[in-house]
Amino acid sequence: MQNASFTPTLRQRLDAVHRLRFQHDIKTLCRVLRVNRSTYYKHFNSTPAPRVTENQNIRRVILQIYSDYDKCLGAYKIRYILERDYGIHISVGRVYRLMTSMSLPKLSTDKPKRAKHLENGECDNHLHQEFNQPAPNLVWVSDFTYIKVNGKWYYLCIVMDLFSRKIIGWHISDKHDVELTMAAFNKAYNSRDVQYGLIFHSDRGSEYTAFSFRKLLDSYNVVQSFSKKGYPFDNACCESFFKFLKKNRTNRRTYHSYEELHLDIFDYIENLYNNRLPHGSIGYKTPNEYEAEYWDRMNPV
Repeated sequence: MQNASFTPTLRQRLDAVHRLRFQHDIKTLCRVLRVNRSTYYKHFNSTPAPRVTENQNIRRVILQIYSDYDKCLGAYKIRYILERDYGIHISVGRVYRLMTSMSLPKLSTDKPKRAKHLENGECDNHLHQEFNQPAPNLVWVSDFTYIKVNGKWYYLCIVMDLFSRKIIGWHISDKHDVELTMAAFNKAYNSRDVQYGLIFHSDRGSEYTAFSFRKLLDSYNVVQSFSKKGYPFDNACCESFFKFLKKNRTNRRTYHSYEELHLDIFDYIENLYNNRLPHGSIGYKTPNEYEAEYWDRMNPV
């Protein structure tokens, strides 16, 4: 029976030289074990390049930020927090590359079938993609999305104030009907000091074009505005909110009950999004912070 041959790897030979370096001359060990002396010294005596060490330290900080903000931040916002809170000034591209090297997850979603809607009355667009408003309670935008709970679809409707991008009203239901949109609107209206001439913008779904919803808005002297049919860019702010809600929260979770979903959406909107997440369109401030600064300017002490 022949003995199986064994050829040690370079790493094993380097380790052998290192272990025997006090018993024998390194030059002799390298010659016998067929190891280049420069390779040996580089392997055991070299220090990492400054850039490598710096990247290792930045990765640790990025991971801490990513965890602190419940895994909800992308490269642009992490770069802003690195600069604001840690004094680390690096490019967005470098942050992105470091995040990619850390294999931070990307997630996808499925969606339910949505019935075709009939339009009731005129559907004029009064917003015209003017998403940056000079004050609160001038324009609100609304939309809804779907979230699966234990195999069943639930629907989340939001109302957003375009001035601060703050979610000022929201409601969850197992039906996407006019009751869903009315509940979200009423929560928003009852929480704000609304003046005459508020514009309420949405898509042309029957949840918004229904007679009962139009009558509700008329009773508050609210001007209704609609996106162009099949053109989501007219309501881009809501689309963006839902994109990141799903990417950063709901697609990462498995919900087993309505109560579990409701509690998690409350945490995301009220504790995280409105109160802690910096928003690029408002100078990387949070919605609550941006509104508070506005009212401080309007009502100086």
